[in-house]
Amino acid sequence: MQARRRLLTGAILLGLGKSACAGAAALTSAHLLDQAESMPADFREHFFDVPLVVRVERDGQYLGHAKIVLSPRNTVQLLQFVDTHESTSSADERERWAEYLNMPRPLGRCEHACGDLVALHYSLESSVLALVTSAAERDVRARRYHSLPVQGSYGAILTNSINLNTDGSATAGSYLADMKASVGQWTLAGNYQAYRSGERRAPWRQSLQGAYAEHEQADRFVRLGYFLPYFQGVTRQPNAPGLPVFTTVGAMVGSSDTLTADDGSASLVPLYVTANRQGSVELYRNGALIYTQQVEPGLQVIDTRRLPGGIYEVEVRTIEDGRVTSTRNELINKPAHWRNLDKRWRYSAYAGQQRSLLDERKDIRSGAYSFGGIVNYLAHPRAVLGASLTGLGGERNLAGSVDWHAHERANFYANAYHSNRHGNGIDLQALYSYRQGSLTVNHGRSWQTDDLRQGARPGWVRTTAAAATHRFDDRSTLTARASHSRGASQGLGFDLMFSRRQTWAGSQFNWRASVFDRPASFHGKNQRNRGFDLALTFSLGNDDRNYQGNVGSRTGVNGRRDLYGSLGVQQRVDTGPIRFVSADVTADRYGFSLGANTQFDSRLLSGNAFAQRSSFNGKISGGLALENTIAFGGGSFASSGRASQVDTGLILDIDSDIPDLALRADDSRGASTALKPGRNLIPVTAYKSGIVRIDFTGHDMPPAAIYPLHIDYHLNKGGIAQRSIKITRTVTVIGRVADEHGAPLRGAQLHNHVGRSVTEADGFFTLEMSASQPEVEVRHASIKNCRVKLDASRYPRDGDTILAGTLTCPSLPSHALIGAR
Repeated sequence: MQARRRLLTGAILLGLGKSACAGAAALTSAHLLDQAESMPADFREHFFDVPLVVRVERDGQYLGHAKIVLSPRNTVQLLQFVDTHESTSSADERERWAEYLNMPRPLGRCEHACGDLVALHYSLESSVLALVTSAAERDVRARRYHSLPVQGSYGAILTNSINLNTDGSATAGSYLADMKASVGQWTLAGNYQAYRSGERRAPWRQSLQGAYAEHEQADRFVRLGYFLPYFQGVTRQPNAPGLPVFTTVGAMVGSSDTLTADDGSASLVPLYVTANRQGSVELYRNGALIYTQQVEPGLQVIDTRRLPGGIYEVEVRTIEDGRVTSTRNELINKPAHWRNLDKRWRYSAYAGQQRSLLDERKDIRSGAYSFGGIVNYLAHPRAVLGASLTGLGGERNLAGSVDWHAHERANFYANAYHSNRHGNGIDLQALYSYRQGSLTVNHGRSWQTDDLRQGARPGWVRTTAAAATHRFDDRSTLTARASHSRGASQGLGFDLMFSRRQTWAGSQFNWRASVFDRPASFHGKNQRNRGFDLALTFSLGNDDRNYQGNVGSRTGVNGRRDLYGSLGVQQRVDTGPIRFVSADVTADRYGFSLGANTQFDSRLLSGNAFAQRSSFNGKISGGLALENTIAFGGGSFASSGRASQVDTGLILDIDSDIPDLALRADDSRGASTALKPGRNLIPVTAYKSGIVRIDFTGHDMPPAAIYPLHIDYHLNKGGIAQRSIKITRTVTVIGRVADEHGAPLRGAQLHNHVGRSVTEADGFFTLEMSASQPEVEVRHASIKNCRVKLDASRYPRDGDTILAGTLTCPSLPSHALIGAR
């Protein structure tokens, strides 16, 4: 019989049909009294109504060892998990089951308030508490899609982003306002942009780049309204020139697997710039500024994590001393992963008519019909083929691509296109990574726009480049890059850099040596730019302050050799909105240049600002980047400085009796957000249900309790939910519960605002209570309504622990406040 029971239990955990699962669970969940009959009489009193440590499994998967209480009434109550280090389940899942089982639940088939629980079973023989859920019977493929919230969701999010860059005589900048709103099962979206290029007397322009409604169903989406006709819903997008830059009014349909917010990942192929002097870099997409970053002399990588996802082309402009010293086109490659062989095809298509909204640029093809389609085919788990066709009026563009992950360490991408207006083109990229480094090779053709200021004429620019990074150990790295180009800058160039990190006299030192030889440019009077750079960064024992210095040689503005040296300091700031500030001074053949930079973050705004004075012409240049998000939902509104991170969120109102408390919100989807008492706005994942866990920051946990500890969410994109959290200062009470005759009350339930416990066989207990309301309610079969209020000043105390002695509860029903004996 026992063997039969074990076989049936195993069948349940392997996931039979729902009816079979429930029926088997009922058979195997023998009543606890029946299981206890085989125990010696002396052991039975240590089996019921006292804490037991048992193994807990969910669908056969180990959750951890937990302290539980079994009742003769055939119920189980989980007090807490005590050992989980060998479990592969997430902490969020354990907390969810701990919260569900925090009150006595009947063993056997679940009949009431079950959620996804089918049955509970406790085996005295194996000392295992088994949870059987409906997940054990589901088809794994059904989990690929997340159902939308049954009641939908509501809310609106307005993100604002400002980028400004000036050389003292002309200013480039952009203002982006992006709106997402959830109305039931639909998402509404809009995007407004105002921008100005860095050319002198260039006007400010504006456009409304989107005003549409979108709805998702399983594996597809539908979009209606005004939108820029960029393909969405595909993984690998072939690239072709001449894509429409004006809005289309019409409809778009396609696969929806990639309709998520940008994940903050970097481009697969790094984006390099080689500045000759301190300056800045600007990235333009379809003529609009989307990103700006300060750059230092030498070879460095642009931070592409803040750029939108997808595969698209950007124009990269390097600015030094207020002048554009180089401009080129690069491809951003930030696709998602796709390896599902059960669904090999993905697609996206749109059709409509080109119509501009608030766009001040002249649209000579307004009213022309626009259409496009793209397909991806998963030929192999490591190979994706793509093809696209777009049309606008009489223009046609055809493109094809291959993305091949030849190995876990090797990736190859090829893109070719034909346009009846722009001709033919090709782009090839190869990436190989190994344990100590990586190697990247790319070759491409890009269209050089008309730039009379730099003397460039329209035409094709061909670029071939190879870059390698090798780490000798965890302290030393060698980086090399060679390129050959034909266009505004022609010829062969290379950069070689060695960096090393080491500790000396208790301080951290980082030094770098680099040499370079780059093609001639208009900046250096058509002389090749050759030179070297030696740099050192150190902290002198203070991790919050870094010093840096460098010396080197380069080709100057007039084509002559330019020796230079610089000193700088960077200070991390922990108070207020400022995160760090830095300043530097550089001396070269033209004099002295000065620079300053700061980064800030607050609940209203975040961003950075920098300013520079050129030693060449004395001009003052600078830049400013600001971000902000305003969210409305649940009858409340909140603001955050992290604009690019929120497209669906929770407004958390935290009421705490502990001032200046540092908290964090850990999302079951992987994100973590810092919190403070008051109103907070945190980003969560759209469409997918999840759990946010509230916890303290750091290792020194204050004596406090958080309620609720977990917050469930399930929202559409643009949805906002509001929740309130209470944090209470606590004390730990150690004592003993006895009846009026002094006999210990074993298995008595103790409840408080913030904690609960069960007495041991000898009546002893440990319980966390509210420091401001140290009350406890004692529940036991032999007593009724016994509530004890503790006067903390009357009992011995050790820090945050109160030694309460014996708490007496009368056997007769009573509601009196009982003191300690």
